[in-house]
Amino acid sequence: MPARLWSILAGLILAATIAMPALADGLKDEIAPTGKLRVAIAISPAGGAFWSTKTEAGYAGVPVDLGKEMAARLGVAVEYVVYQNSGQITEAAGKNAWDVTFVPKDPERESKMLFGPIYEVNDATYIVKPGSSVTNFVTLDRPGIKVAAVNNTTTMRGAIAHLKNAKVAGYESYDEIVGLLQSGEIDAFALSRDKLDRIALKIPGTRVLDETFKKTVTAVAVPLGHAQAQAFVTKFMKDAMTNGTLRKAYDNNGLKGSPIRTE
Repeated sequence: MPARLWSILAGLILAATIAMPALADGLKDEIAPTGKLRVAIAISPAGGAFWSTKTEAGYAGVPVDLGKEMAARLGVAVEYVVYQNSGQITEAAGKNAWDVTFVPKDPERESKMLFGPIYEVNDATYIVKPGSSVTNFVTLDRPGIKVAAVNNTTTMRGAIAHLKNAKVAGYESYDEIVGLLQSGEIDAFALSRDKLDRIALKIPGTRVLDETFKKTVTAVAVPLGHAQAQAFVTKFMKDAMTNGTLRKAYDNNGLKGSPIRTE
């Protein structure tokens, strides 16, 4: 090979070698500007693929495990930023309060976050209070019926669109709504079916309705304007779905045997 071509090739190799660390540094500056990966999580006893729980050792949940693995992939420490619900996480998306999260996705949130792959699909329905005469959507959707949902969530927006006569009210915490359901102060609670099935086991006399009013989908997300971060979390989740990382997170958090449902 002529000396000139060798010189050009050597220059290209050198440029690539210099550029790769720069790209890596650029990603870290965007996805972990504080030097840690700040993972936004929502806390409740509900568990599942979205909710996390507080434990004596710290936090547990599918988002907790995925965030820890993501931070390890980046070579930074993980820090969990705790909220009561996904609506609060959404409200904080433009405030530089967190770097990555795992939340239910809908069109309203797509105006505030950049999403990666969906890793959970679930049915949303209602659980009715002990002793209720409500047996289906028709008997639920009547004037005077009080339906609760976690405030500013995809499920709450879906319930408001679905019910024409019953009144839907938002509450900040899952625990508060469960207490109101148990005491009979509300008639129904709108949430994903898997969570409602767990509530039904704990509160005798409640009933989860058979019908479904919407599909909820959960996905990884980063704040708007973080294109490099979005590309990274997209690849991370695609890898997690194929290399066993997501399956392990499910199995470690009470979802052993539960199918991983994507689009």
